[in-house]
Amino acid sequence: MTPDADTLYAVTEATWPPAKAWREGPWTLRDGAGGGKRVSAATAEAPVTASDLRQAEAAMRAMDQAPLFMIRQGDKALDALLADQGYRIIDPVNLYLGPVAPLIEEPPARATAYAIWEPLEIQRDIWAEGGIGPARLAVMQRARAPKTAILTRNGQHPAGVAFAAIHDGIAMMHALEIREVDRLTGQGRNATKQAALWAAQNGADYLATLCTQANSGANALYSSLGMSPVGQYHYRIKEEGPDA
Repeated sequence: MTPDADTLYAVTEATWPPAKAWREGPWTLRDGAGGGKRVSAATAEAPVTASDLRQAEAAMRAMDQAPLFMIRQGDKALDALLADQGYRIIDPVNLYLGPVAPLIEEPPARATAYAIWEPLEIQRDIWAEGGIGPARLAVMQRARAPKTAILTRNGQHPAGVAFAAIHDGIAMMHALEIREVDRLTGQGRNATKQAALWAAQNGADYLATLCTQANSGANALYSSLGMSPVGQYHYRIKEEGPDA
């Protein structure tokens, strides 16, 4: 059976893990340790009330995290509650999935893409150029093996990077970053195919990835490779402070 959105939510959590996650009332709360929205957002595991919302807000503020909630498929009531409380939508995300076999029928050309762990310094540099700094690299370190860092080359120079890890037979690719000078040269395609090749070599049947709906180029790339959107999520955030 083809994995569904609920399965991919679990794969996302396992392959891009928070520093800490725990249940508190109807919520799963996460300490992201500065690693971004995906590892910091609270999710509802049961119906919630306005009183429950106050509880989650207080817990996130106690961690010095702004109140932030992930809205998954089936969370319509929570989405409406947050909208009523002044939370705005931010970063709608598509979840893409494809079987690895078609993705590796035409693998990257020799010496154009590699799977490496631990990441090389040049990979860390490319991530840093794209705003993926130490806190997100720490997320990669927390993920359990099997995992890898992808490196692509454009001619004689390093051009792109990505991270991939496997959970429950599904590899998920995160943190795809292509140097600006090397964009539109097929580096994203090579990185995705290399991730699929590594996934197949490590027993995964599917490759998944995440893409903001606003990133038209990346959405087009994954569609062109035969990957399909199987679900979505978005965040809700409320601006805080004296002018909010």
